[in-house]
Amino acid sequence: QVQLVESGGGLVQAGGSLRLSCAASVRIFSLYTMAWFRQAPGKEREFVAGIRWSGSSTSYADSVKGRFTISRDNAKNTVYLQMNSLKPEDTAVYYCAAAFRISQDSGTFAYDFWGQGTQVTVSS
Repeated sequence: QVQLVESGGGLVQAGGSLRLSCAASVRIFSLYTMAWFRQAPGKEREFVAGIRWSGSSTSYADSVKGRFTISRDNAKNTVYLQMNSLKPEDTAVYYCAAAFRISQDSGTFAYDFWGQGTQVTVSS
């Protein structure tokens, strides 16, 4: 079983930055692909970024490329999402997800474990 706890969300002005963290309680974190998804009100949950279990490959949604960076620290069982140049359309609940050794660009249904989410609100 994997437990995921997100932190770092909040209210920020457009153009600002936030860093989300996701701490995982799992025996061998380095075998799990990690990802961030987000869900805005009235919309489906969508992929934001993913990082392979080895950390060797990352994937991003087109809407966040060049602005967001996903990274992981296997020694701390933590994955991060650095979000820069935030826009009002980035406003959503952000979820951390984990799955055993899948491709880092996998969709929602490929992930077995989810955090509770953290709210990110970007004001214009």
